[in-house]
Amino acid sequence: MTVETIISICLGIGLSASVGFRIFLPLFVLSLASYFNLWQLNESWQWIGSTTALITLGVATVVEIFAYFIPYIDNLLDSIAIPLAALAGTVVMMSTIADLSPVVTWSLAIIAGGGTAAAIAGTSSTTRLASTVTTGGLGNPIVSSLETGTATIMSVISIFLPILAVILVVILLLIIFRLYKKFKPSKVKNH
Repeated sequence: MTVETIISICLGIGLSASVGFRIFLPLFVLSLASYFNLWQLNESWQWIGSTTALITLGVATVVEIFAYFIPYIDNLLDSIAIPLAALAGTVVMMSTIADLSPVVTWSLAIIAGGGTAAAIAGTSSTTRLASTVTTGGLGNPIVSSLETGTATIMSVISIFLPILAVILVVILLLIIFRLYKKFKPSKVKNH
């Protein structure tokens, strides 16, 4: 495995984590990176760097960001976010991975890309639901701002410092796992 392949996997994982917070923003950042030749995409995915894709993803990003600032619409979006995030995470990984066999590429794309995106999207949805229940939706714009900021920062770090992005993803997943363990109902033993 070459250094370029390892870096491409790191980029894909970082962007997939970002997809868990905002579906279109990381794709837009990847499109920008490809359009300005900062990152070379796989041959069959080069369309992501086209002007048409750049404009389409840019508009979708703006619409998605603003939609998440509308209470209850944000919860509606969350109801479809997990499967869309898994799909988008898979696409991001597929488009960035270089020099691997199709079996390994698809496996990494589905597990590392789709799985990472879905795990983060699920946590994000749960956070927003808790915010809606506890604040009547008034806290949701704060949650939305944090998610958009995190998706932006992670996407940019993924493009310019992919190895750091993977380290941040591991830390993020560890935090999610610890929160899950903390709030998971404990099993009651029958005596």
